[in-house]
Amino acid sequence: MSEAAALRLYFPLSAHATGTRFWHRLSAPALAHHLLTVARQAGVKQVILHHVDAGYLAGKKLSRHHVEVSSMHHPQCLELVDTEKHLRKFLHEHAVELKKVRAILFKCELPLTQVSA
Repeated sequence: MSEAAALRLYFPLSAHATGTRFWHRLSAPALAHHLLTVARQAGVKQVILHHVDAGYLAGKKLSRHHVEVSSMHHPQCLELVDTEKHLRKFLHEHAVELKKVRAILFKCELPLTQVSA
């Protein structure tokens, strides 16, 4: 059985990280880019920020991506892949920043392997 798991984080485009430094307090970084950075620092094996053409978050209107302008409620999806234990630790350590984020953990129990014919 594989120990791999995938954690998907869903949040609006307007979500920002908590300011920790002086410049962040003036203009807090986008949550997606902040989480990419802290996941890398935490040693998460793989992180991908998915491009969303259209969709909606719970209780919001349908939003479509447009090159020139997107709704501040447009959904974003950040996917982290590692062991379940490491992902749960990441969730716990960043719980304050993830208060308004919807997190879904997928256990990957069927690893793809080559079958001999």
